[in-house]
Amino acid sequence: MANPHHNQSLTLMGTDFSESTPTPQNPANQPESKLSESSSATQRSRSNPWRWCVGHLKKIMPNRLFARSLILIVAPVVITQGVATYVFFERHWDTVTRRLSASVAGDIAMLIETYETFPDIRNIEQLTGIAWRNNGLSLALHRNERLPTAENPSFFSILDKTLRRELEVKLDKPFWFDTTRYPKAVDIRVQMGNDVLYIIAARKRVFATSGPIFVLWMVGTSLAILAIAIIFLRNQVRPIQHLARAAAKLGKGQDVTDFKPGGATEVRRAAEAFIDMRDRIRRQIQQRTALLAGVSHDLRTPLTRMKLQVALMDRTSESEALQGDILEMEHMLEEYLAFTRGQGGEGAALTDIAQLLQDIATNARRGGHSIGVDIRGDLRLPVRRNALKRCISNLIDNAVDFGNKVAITGVRGADFIEIIVDDNGPGIPEHLMEDAFRPFHRLDESRNLDRSGVGLGLSIAQDIAHGHGGQILLERSLWNGLRAIVRLPV
Repeated sequence: MANPHHNQSLTLMGTDFSESTPTPQNPANQPESKLSESSSATQRSRSNPWRWCVGHLKKIMPNRLFARSLILIVAPVVITQGVATYVFFERHWDTVTRRLSASVAGDIAMLIETYETFPDIRNIEQLTGIAWRNNGLSLALHRNERLPTAENPSFFSILDKTLRRELEVKLDKPFWFDTTRYPKAVDIRVQMGNDVLYIIAARKRVFATSGPIFVLWMVGTSLAILAIAIIFLRNQVRPIQHLARAAAKLGKGQDVTDFKPGGATEVRRAAEAFIDMRDRIRRQIQQRTALLAGVSHDLRTPLTRMKLQVALMDRTSESEALQGDILEMEHMLEEYLAFTRGQGGEGAALTDIAQLLQDIATNARRGGHSIGVDIRGDLRLPVRRNALKRCISNLIDNAVDFGNKVAITGVRGADFIEIIVDDNGPGIPEHLMEDAFRPFHRLDESRNLDRSGVGLGLSIAQDIAHGHGGQILLERSLWNGLRAIVRLPV
């Protein structure tokens, strides 16, 4: 604490102790967290505290592998260094500080007792010389003065408490001290009758100065370990991130040609297994597409002969039924071939889905259908354009077959793009919506998804959506008809 009567720096026995102004510490603002839980979860938490602790720990823990791995490496180091620091300050540093303070307090008590016991040494200059040469203390006697009443505790209050305790043990007179006024010294004052004895002691004589150095080494070591851990973990996590991105691209139907295995042995094995899976999926799709295209193409020749033979037959009820079956088979083959054209060898490319929806709606309007288009946000996305066009066209063809009012909406969300087709037709009962995606499946009389009876429209659309990593959802539209939602991941 500073003396109100002496604000100037003291120079005693050739030692300069300049004043220093402590820097105020601004406490950090701690963020508030708001947790909302249901009543049932709250009751379970109250009955099981362990489950409550685990639940809150899961909310606090990060979700990313890099952050979790970093915690696993850094947390033990920080805990170990924290314990070591506590033991150092609690045992070694506190013990050394207490002994140093006791030594200085004993020297001061000896000087005061010498001053009061031996009249021949009442010359303060003589006592000051003895104190400086033998104890390293600077003395000054101020006549007719009282001790300050204001206190100025230091940032480390434990230092003040240790020094105060030792001075109370060694001295039987009123005293006052300040550990903040001088950066390299401690100001101690003792009331001696009407006079005040000033004692200036070097800080290293009163307190252990190895504490900051120890903390600096601990912090420096922690930062070095943290830097090494970050570099090491980034190199280990990067191959896993590449594998995740490659899997996501494959799930969206995009080509994965630049992916190479890397990282640790286990990650390399997973990457190699992914490459093998990718190649098998490609071969399976190519074989299925080639088989479907070949069968469809081969059936066109006998189907054409059958059409000619039926055309030459007399018009009877049997011939008309046979002609209807032939038309149904021809329509089925056309759908097969259209599907293979959309799947066979087409690569993903950045496509403006908004423009694609406008083109599809324009083509539908030429057939006399009323179709509205609403675009919300940027709908550019890497897709297989012809396949996606086939998917949406199937949904629109189904909508215009059963309704006279159709609306197309394109919406971009945070994680996906939605293409919504609404109509005002009879709709599909909710318990039959899952069956609508089954190939060749006929629904009830209210609404058959394919007028020709083939039942491949939604099946092909769903397969195309799955090939892009998306899905198709069926709901009730705003007009109590059918709403088909094509959801594609971004």
